[in-house]
Amino acid sequence: MALAAALAMLALTGCATNTLQRKGAATVFDLRLDSELDWARIKGPRQELWTIDGSKLNQLRIYSGVKPNEHVFMARKEKASKPDGPWFRGGMRADELRDLILDGLREEGAVNVSGSQLRPQRFSNVDGVRFDFAMTDAGGLNYKGTAAAVERDGKLTALVWLAPGEHYHDRDVVAVNRMLDGMQFAQ
Repeated sequence: MALAAALAMLALTGCATNTLQRKGAATVFDLRLDSELDWARIKGPRQELWTIDGSKLNQLRIYSGVKPNEHVFMARKEKASKPDGPWFRGGMRADELRDLILDGLREEGAVNVSGSQLRPQRFSNVDGVRFDFAMTDAGGLNYKGTAAAVERDGKLTALVWLAPGEHYHDRDVVAVNRMLDGMQFAQ
């Protein structure tokens, strides 16, 4: 949830822009996504937050160009004094990419974080990974989500979608899965 707060602050200070993304094709950084849903799109440098009903009710986080030794959610760079953390490293296996994203969620305060259905996914001509997850936020709300991650040209692209399991997840999961399954690189 730290990303939502950071992007909201950027939007307030003018460093991020907020636009409506109508259903259909969209280009996000070097990605092409085709969505069946309308989204509010908050743009920031190398990361975006998309939401339908507000970030506490559903959010799609898009991270592009995460560099080696950089935090999976681009929160900060690795330091020698703090080597533990969800730092991206080139050449990570599928299970390591899953754990990297799950550890990033834990670091933001999520508890009871678990991943499931780890599976390979091809994005254009690049091998990546998809998986589902469940978590509880610091306020006790149970979320379900799905993620896509792929290393391309030594950098990580990650998409993380989450919504409360009680209603919003089940309402949108099929459309979000189709969008992530069809994700392609534009360049």
